[in-house]
Amino acid sequence: MTTHRTASRMLAIAAVLTLAAAGCSSEGGKQEEEKSDSGNTGVADTPRYTIAMITHEVPGDTFWDLVRKGAEAAAKKDNIELRYSNNADGPEQANLIQTAIDSKVNGIAVTLAKPDALQGAVQKAVAAGIPVVALNAGLEQWKAMGVTEFFGQDESIAGEAAGQRLAQDGAKKVLCVIHEQGHVALEARCAGVKKGFGGAGVVENLNVNSKDMPSVKSTITAKLQQDKSVDRVITLGAPIAITAVESAKEAGSAAKIVTFDTNKELVGSIRSGDVQWAIDQQPYLQGYLAVDSLWLYLTNGNVIGGGQTVLTGPSFIDQKNIESVAQYAEKGTR
Repeated sequence: MTTHRTASRMLAIAAVLTLAAAGCSSEGGKQEEEKSDSGNTGVADTPRYTIAMITHEVPGDTFWDLVRKGAEAAAKKDNIELRYSNNADGPEQANLIQTAIDSKVNGIAVTLAKPDALQGAVQKAVAAGIPVVALNAGLEQWKAMGVTEFFGQDESIAGEAAGQRLAQDGAKKVLCVIHEQGHVALEARCAGVKKGFGGAGVVENLNVNSKDMPSVKSTITAKLQQDKSVDRVITLGAPIAITAVESAKEAGSAAKIVTFDTNKELVGSIRSGDVQWAIDQQPYLQGYLAVDSLWLYLTNGNVIGGGQTVLTGPSFIDQKNIESVAQYAEKGTR
């Protein structure tokens, strides 16, 4: 596990260096003269390709706003036409992949939250000669599908880190809230929390449906009212964390809230202490790298990661370092 983690981190660093090198090579000399002549400064002069990004975004989850902003920033720089679409339902997401294939896009970036439903469509894209990269979800499945690269965090490692920190914080009973059943990454997070927490106490999963936030609030509230021994609630997304804070107050529970993932609103909650800490996987970076990596592949045959996951997380954000992130959250990129 340590060797895998170290190697993946080195690959992530290599990815950043690759991108930096690409940026340096675009300045000066003949390329700069061509850009100046065309009036297209700051935009790649490579052919205009079309890339489809297809995610399992749930409406209202601001996490995906960050992913999309990163993808759009890379597309603008790389002279890419970005076609973004989303559906949380696995078969419907597969249909979106088929639509992208039929429209003969040059590349596809896709999340693999429900890999069984997507495998056939992804393999059709690969068979059609369309390069496919994955982001955010599907770390255990992407290679078998023929996907070229993966950008995200190892959810098991992130979960273990969260469980270890909960144990260090003195937690005894943890409620892990899964807001989308069948989502492999979310299930891996809670399994990792349980593993990392070890013998420190009990981790119990609670399934809710993020498509119905009033129901999410009432379900968490009812659980905390019924079980006063719960002293920590860990959610797997920032909007769920904000809702859990409200639930704990309504239930009269002393349970503290921690979470995976961040957004602008969560920054204020960490500042105030309503949320103790968050694990950041850098969604903006995931979207950016997914599009930029396809551009590098299409224009120069580059593959980032050497067949391994390019990690974008995890890292902890709490009151000690929140100000280093706040300025970027205010701009809507963290």
